[in-house]
Amino acid sequence: MFIIEDYSLAVVFTIITMLCWGSWANTQKLTSKDWRFETFYWDYVFGIVIMSLIFAFTLGSSGNNERSFLEDYHQADSQNIQSALIGGVIFNAANILLVSAITIAGMSVAFPVGIGLALVIGVIVNYLDNPVGDKTLLFLGVGLIALAILLNANAYRKMQSGNSSVSTKGLILSAAAGILMGYFYKYVAASMFPDFNVPEAGKLSPYTAVVIFAFGILISNFLFNTYLMFRPFEGKPVSYGYYFKGSPKNHLMGILGGMIWCIGMSFNIIASGKAGSAISYGLGQGATIVAAIWGIYIWKEFKDAPKGTSTILNVMLGCYIVGLGLIIAAR
Repeated sequence: MFIIEDYSLAVVFTIITMLCWGSWANTQKLTSKDWRFETFYWDYVFGIVIMSLIFAFTLGSSGNNERSFLEDYHQADSQNIQSALIGGVIFNAANILLVSAITIAGMSVAFPVGIGLALVIGVIVNYLDNPVGDKTLLFLGVGLIALAILLNANAYRKMQSGNSSVSTKGLILSAAAGILMGYFYKYVAASMFPDFNVPEAGKLSPYTAVVIFAFGILISNFLFNTYLMFRPFEGKPVSYGYYFKGSPKNHLMGILGGMIWCIGMSFNIIASGKAGSAISYGLGQGATIVAAIWGIYIWKEFKDAPKGTSTILNVMLGCYIVGLGLIIAAR
């Protein structure tokens, strides 16, 4: 299987993760305005599963000395398979809340609050499990990102000062998504053998772990998303029949969004072998910068905000950039 041998390449992979995780939500905005996010999300999950299998049967099965994907899966302990599945279930619950928050509050709010909070929690949790890197630089960077979260929440409240109910719902969903999102990665990391150069009996390769994780998302989606279809956060209930009435473009956008996200996840997991799970996860969650730029400058989500909001947003992005630089330097 393909693995990374040096830290600089691992950083490049986490930057690709950042771009993928910060950009996939644009595919939701490119669907028809009447296409519900609950039905979009089914295609998104299918895209994650498809991409995970593509990686598993290509990069995950290359080479002559390592176990192929199928060999790796068949030798895995049930405990490690369960751990990767749990990671998928937790992620799915978090991501459904995040996509709901994007629908209500926009990318430039849901990502900085939700993913920013996930970054803070995830770095701490993963560092405690695998303490790699200078903790002073690492947590100083996390502190700056926490400050950026508060700045973004303040900017959103200024914009929504005349509509506090929308503001509150969007922020609550974003925060709930972030808390859950901070815990999924540790379960996936725990299922894999720590040294990707030395396969360990019973443990999963990074490629197999991502496939099991993806199926955890798919299985749990029959519970989480079905419930949300009949009890949505906003709008009327939607049936499965509505899903099959979607246009090819709507379905394609959802699948593409899932594939883009899974490329980011796979690259991040591969990079974690050299960078450590805390740093790899933390850098990948710099996706918040990418998403905020999309929301602020491309989709113009703050175009009607009161005077002074743009300054807050620029300081927020500055804190994120410096914070991520400190996380990189921590290794």
